[in-house]
Amino acid sequence: MIKPKARFLYPLLVGLVLVSVWISLQAGPVRVSLRELDTSIGELRLARILTGLAVGAGLSVAGAIFQAILRNPLAEPYVLGVSSGAGVAAAVAIVMNLVVFGVWTLPVMAFIGAMATILLVLGIARGAGGAIPIQTLLLAGVVVGSVLGSVLMFLVNVSPTEKLPTVLWWLMGSLQVFDWRLLHVVGGVIALGVAGAWFLSKDMNVLSMGEEPAAHLGLHVEGTKIVLLAIASLMTGSAVAACGLIGFVGLIVPHAVRLTLGPDHRRLIPSSALCGAAFVILADSTARSIFKQEIPIGAVTAFMGGPFFLVLLKRGQMRGGQ
Repeated sequence: MIKPKARFLYPLLVGLVLVSVWISLQAGPVRVSLRELDTSIGELRLARILTGLAVGAGLSVAGAIFQAILRNPLAEPYVLGVSSGAGVAAAVAIVMNLVVFGVWTLPVMAFIGAMATILLVLGIARGAGGAIPIQTLLLAGVVVGSVLGSVLMFLVNVSPTEKLPTVLWWLMGSLQVFDWRLLHVVGGVIALGVAGAWFLSKDMNVLSMGEEPAAHLGLHVEGTKIVLLAIASLMTGSAVAACGLIGFVGLIVPHAVRLTLGPDHRRLIPSSALCGAAFVILADSTARSIFKQEIPIGAVTAFMGGPFFLVLLKRGQMRGGQ
């Protein structure tokens, strides 16, 4: 397992992000130089890049948190039904032509749906004495997500023909930003979430050992889980509100970083944030470049991430067997 020193690791990862930004500026039908960032096209491209940075970092760190809490390397940010809740709320807003919050209606509804789903899952999973058993939490998330997924499919099927492309496009994800204020809010929430996750990285290391050993080591298990779930859910809800549903990022990136750098969350959190940011930006560049018509970024992340994840998983199995 490669474990480079921090003084080499983080400059390398920052360089990876900068390269991905440069590729994004060059990708698509129109290339944008640094001198052209103050033009209308340059501002649109810059907004996409900044959104990709925030969303990629947020989903990746949220995935690392869920994998630590659930002690499952295949857990991801949408495992507790967040995606389905956000999707249902956004679909309702589109189908019913809701304009309660003006141009912010769709992201606000998506965020409300995501947060309401998390609260519902936590309420169902909470047992006697306020404890939240991991297995019960996971099962509650799967059940609630399945029910909301069925509701979402019903809404898609009954959507008016003219609304269907909007619903489907949002469900597959897009980095198009219509309001810089939304980007500021989402970026701020995710930045605070990443910082909070890094601050609690030692607690995640302890929690990954199991709840009983963590309690013996003096960790307030239930309180730590609730705080971490709140951080991960806020970042996931913010990411979904900004760009819709982008799958695979929160599953692949933290797992790949863990296989490469090890399970120490003090390195895993910042490394996942940087790798996730680069991954989403590169996926968006691919979505704008392969075909004449832009394709949803969610399809690209699945196509790019699936084979990469399988290769890393196979290499991990081979090393484990040696």
